[in-house]
Amino acid sequence: MTDVPPVIDRILPLILVANTVIFYVAARLYLFPLISRVRPRQILVPILLLHSMRNLGMMFLDRGATYPGMPAEFAHPAAFGDLATAIIAFVAIPFVLRGSGWAKPIVWIFNIWGTVDLVTAVITATIHAAPFAMGATYWIPAFWVPLLLVTHYVTFILLLRRWE
Repeated sequence: MTDVPPVIDRILPLILVANTVIFYVAARLYLFPLISRVRPRQILVPILLLHSMRNLGMMFLDRGATYPGMPAEFAHPAAFGDLATAIIAFVAIPFVLRGSGWAKPIVWIFNIWGTVDLVTAVITATIHAAPFAMGATYWIPAFWVPLLLVTHYVTFILLLRRWE
């Protein structure tokens, strides 16, 4: 792994930033216009369903999906942080659908936890050079993380609005 050209160090951050911008533009075009016209749950439930699939972060612990040398300092917190976020998102869905008084607090917990988890994962992946050992899981930060970051942003916007 030491023979990797230095430019490789910059590819994943470039992909992550570019895809975050693309997903943000998509949200501006398709989600933002709906925010003032629909109930928050109409946007939140699909976002919560999407985040319920963050159990995919457990792939960072799978030696069949990563190369040898995957740093545990990154893999374990990323995997279990994603799993916890997935569980919170899935648990929040019935509360949001029923319009429960617990819906907004649970969505706040999901959104703060999930955002901190993603930011922490990006930082620890960078510090511990995890991209070099990601193997098949490389698509998670390249595609999945930008989408999740943008949907967390949309969720913060929804949380700051008044709910019925």
